[in-house]
Amino acid sequence: MVLWDDRLLELARSEGHISPKTAEDSGYVHISNAQISRRLSKLADHGLLNRLPNGVYTITQEGQAYLDEELNAEELTDKSENGNGKAQA
Repeated sequence: MVLWDDRLLELARSEGHISPKTAEDSGYVHISNAQISRRLSKLADHGLLNRLPNGVYTITQEGQAYLDEELNAEELTDKSENGNGKAQA
């Protein structure tokens, strides 16, 4: 997890959904659109976001628990096809 991950999750929670464009337009995240896209994908791979069509994401219960400090990032597993099951968000 990196600083921007927390900010992206916070935006997803406050707005109800997030996309690279909405994150970039928010002024709250100061990384490139490509970096935002990669981080959102990683967060989805680790179960903190749900990936919807057209590059839109919503926060999961796990994502909410992480923000509420009820879930440790080290407990997460990579659910992607290329993931090795280890928490490396």
